[in-house]
Amino acid sequence: MNKNSFIGWTLIMLIFVGFTFYQSKEAKKQMAIQAQIDSVARAEARAQFLEDSIRTAALDSLVQAGDSAAIAAATPAGTIYKDSLLSSAAQGEAQYVTLKNDKVEIVFTSRGAQPYSVKVNDYLTWDGNDLYLIKPENSKYRVSVYAGESISTDDFTFNVAQKTDSSVVMILPFAQGGYISQTYKLPKGSYELENELAFVGMDGVIPSNVSSIDIDWGVNIPRLEKGYKNEKMYSKLDFYYPDEAKPEDLGRGGRDASKNVPAKVKWFAFQQQFFSAILTADNEFSSGDFSVKFYGEDDETNNLMSCTAKMRADLGRGENAKFKSTFYFGPNHYSTLKALGDKKEKVIQLGGSLVGWISRFVIIPTFNFLNRFISSYGLIILLMTILIKLVISPLTIKSFMSSAKMQALKPEIDELNKKYPKQEDAMKKQQAQMELYRKAEINPMGGCLPMLLQFPVLWAMFRFFPASIELRQEGFLWCHDLSAYDSIVNFGFRVPLLGDHLSLFAVLMAVTMFFYSRMTTAQMGDDPNMAGMKFMNLWLMPIMMLFICNNLSAALSYYYFLSNLITIIQTFVIKKWIVKPDEIRAKIKAASSKPAKKSKWQQRLEEAQRMQQEQLKQQKRR
Repeated sequence: MNKNSFIGWTLIMLIFVGFTFYQSKEAKKQMAIQAQIDSVARAEARAQFLEDSIRTAALDSLVQAGDSAAIAAATPAGTIYKDSLLSSAAQGEAQYVTLKNDKVEIVFTSRGAQPYSVKVNDYLTWDGNDLYLIKPENSKYRVSVYAGESISTDDFTFNVAQKTDSSVVMILPFAQGGYISQTYKLPKGSYELENELAFVGMDGVIPSNVSSIDIDWGVNIPRLEKGYKNEKMYSKLDFYYPDEAKPEDLGRGGRDASKNVPAKVKWFAFQQQFFSAILTADNEFSSGDFSVKFYGEDDETNNLMSCTAKMRADLGRGENAKFKSTFYFGPNHYSTLKALGDKKEKVIQLGGSLVGWISRFVIIPTFNFLNRFISSYGLIILLMTILIKLVISPLTIKSFMSSAKMQALKPEIDELNKKYPKQEDAMKKQQAQMELYRKAEINPMGGCLPMLLQFPVLWAMFRFFPASIELRQEGFLWCHDLSAYDSIVNFGFRVPLLGDHLSLFAVLMAVTMFFYSRMTTAQMGDDPNMAGMKFMNLWLMPIMMLFICNNLSAALSYYYFLSNLITIIQTFVIKKWIVKPDEIRAKIKAASSKPAKKSKWQQRLEEAQRMQQEQLKQQKRR
């Protein structure tokens, strides 16, 4: 062996020995680390065993107490279950099944045996797309129950057991025997989806003291209309106590809200301005928790609101272990909802007791009658406005007659203003005016009372037009959708209070209001006390109404424009041919020359004024 070979082998041996020593040292480090890992694992295993023991003891206590809600909270669902079939179902892939008729198209997912999406036929969104009341992956419907362990149906993939054109049956089997079934039926020509949840052969699986199930439903309702503010204002969550006169609501006016209801509930509704998703129990829900939250106008998901309902329902035994319910996915059409029963038509915001009565028994029947013969909703609104003005014309004439009498006394009133210019003489001036009115047989409230009587009708129209689905996407003149605002100018930026556009119907309404106010304020005279009222009527009210109506439905602004315009014409006609100032002055003079009896109201007013004067004199003496 030469010198070079010897050195080479020596180096190889040294490297081998060094590597062996290094590997031995690293192996010891790895063994120490592994020992630590094993120690931690054993500690975690002991902690998990202790936690499981505590949970098992707690669950046994809850099962004995029959508290299914506490059981569900104490045992969150996982991917491993005591029941082998449940563990398998938890890993299953979802299937999608579709039921449809001429009204709706509903897609179901076998993951949780629940509705996946809902498309309402014969309607489109404001921008012309298919109208999905529930978009894919925006609904979560689940049933929670304790069946030896806490389970929620949305954690499992059901088997599609049967499918026809109008029904689907999905089941979730248990290794211990029995199964959960969800049956959905969609009748022809209906917006209603029938549902039967059944626990078949589950007496040996569900403990006898578990007497209730929890039904949770959460939906993101999308934006469907052009005007965000208007859509938000008329969307909410409703729920109905059995046999009550009307449902309760949450979120009215677009406000986030939540409520716990520890009482029986017959149905609840996730209600968008023109469409609703309603769930009705055949019997009742025993209690519930509701919440509604609204998305911002610039939300990227284009959703309007998030609605959730966490309900509890009684669970029977044996063949009675069923929960039957009905979903409604459809329009907020008054007659359609009324046919469903249980006051569902009252989710439509038509006003309170008096205003709602006028809307339901006067406005809607008149609208429907005219719609039988006229297809243009713009003409229908015009005819309805004329009819309303004709019906209340006696009150209007009476109001103008009273105003004309007041105008005939304007010279005398001006003289009293000159006679009593000081503020401290206001009481004397008022007494003198009342004496003048008494002699002329004028009731100062004669002009106000008829207007007050007209107000419920005006308010009923204000409630009806934005809530009427018949006007949705119906055009008239330059307006493409009477249920939304009409925009003739788009600013491209947002103006505070006004918005990003200008509505022509709102402008026309404000202009006619200005001219009508100008006609009425001319009768107020030069009384300095009326200066503030003049400014408010002439300028402030038209501007304020322009800002309000600019973002509301065009039908409402159009109605107010017509109402103002007809009132201006009516005023001109009444002044020209019906109410004649010269004849009124002659009657006033004839009446003032006769001794007039004081009414009880006038006597009480004069007595109150006399007492007030006495109090002022006593205060000055002090």
